[in-house]
Amino acid sequence: MGEETYIKGRGAQVNVRNKFLEMSHEMRDDFLEYCQLEGDEADNNKTQYLQVFPKTIINKVNSPDVGMGYSMNPYQGCEHGCIYCYARNSHEYWGYSAGLDFERRILVKKNAPQLLEEKLKNKNWKAHTVVLSGNTDCYQPAEQRFFITRECLKVFLKYKHPVGIITKNALVTRDLDILSELAQDNLVAVNISVTSLSEETRRIVEPRTASIKKRLDTVRKLSENGIPVNVMIAPVIPSINSHEILPLAKAASDHGAVSIAHTIVRLNGAIGQLFSDWIRKAMPDRAEKVLHQIEDCHGGSLNDSRYGKRMTGEGRIAEQIHTMFRIARQKYFADKSYPHLNTSLHESYKDGQLKLF
Repeated sequence: MGEETYIKGRGAQVNVRNKFLEMSHEMRDDFLEYCQLEGDEADNNKTQYLQVFPKTIINKVNSPDVGMGYSMNPYQGCEHGCIYCYARNSHEYWGYSAGLDFERRILVKKNAPQLLEEKLKNKNWKAHTVVLSGNTDCYQPAEQRFFITRECLKVFLKYKHPVGIITKNALVTRDLDILSELAQDNLVAVNISVTSLSEETRRIVEPRTASIKKRLDTVRKLSENGIPVNVMIAPVIPSINSHEILPLAKAASDHGAVSIAHTIVRLNGAIGQLFSDWIRKAMPDRAEKVLHQIEDCHGGSLNDSRYGKRMTGEGRIAEQIHTMFRIARQKYFADKSYPHLNTSLHESYKDGQLKLF
């Protein structure tokens, strides 16, 4: 680690300026046992859970290169602390910093299940796959306390509505009972993020996430219960995990995943400053190399906001990464495919219910 103070158990090392307003905060947070990093004293500022009251919960996704039409997020902010997370910027809209505030101040939407049910039973709603965690992880540690994601899954099951899930937390297996029922009608698929096979890398880059072993075990458990799993090897960060593409793909396939996907890291908004500060403290020996290679993927900048290029990158290093993924798919996933979920049952269910009135 660098000479500057490094906050154990956190991704961001500072609170950066909020571009909308600057505020000072008293920070609090729950101490998580898995943040006791092999005897090192982890950050002991406790997480504050703040209840918010949104009027809607399903969001239309207008970005053409995201791969989802609708998303919903039971929580804003995320205690996982992944330093590269694009969702950090969204915390600024709530008046907080994209840095430590994002990890320490979690906004909780307890009325999400009720809002979801209102939407799904609306006669004007047409079934589309809704993705849990389009922004922040629906199975982050807060879910152990509030069970909002589980209650939302019950609503999807009740209305026979397709749902996708994106997570890097093994907590998803807690809900195997509901997920298995959804899977019987092809109403659910899960995306598990696995960015490295190295626990050392995982601890530094994603400090409060489930271990790699637990994540791969989660892929296996879901697959064994008939729930299709796509492994997200994302983001690929040059000189941090870019050398692991083939081993990661093989591990995903061996544990039952039906597909893999990837993005190349992009440090948009406040993330560029946060990541640059973090890597100079966490990996000072290779910080400049990594930053320059990220810039090589984005035309000389840490971020490229152009649709179609922002997550795939371009240039020599980006093309090498894409080539490795083409090889990985040919080698480990040639006979597998990720499913399109069933949208017809919800319409039939809703039509049947309306006839009762």
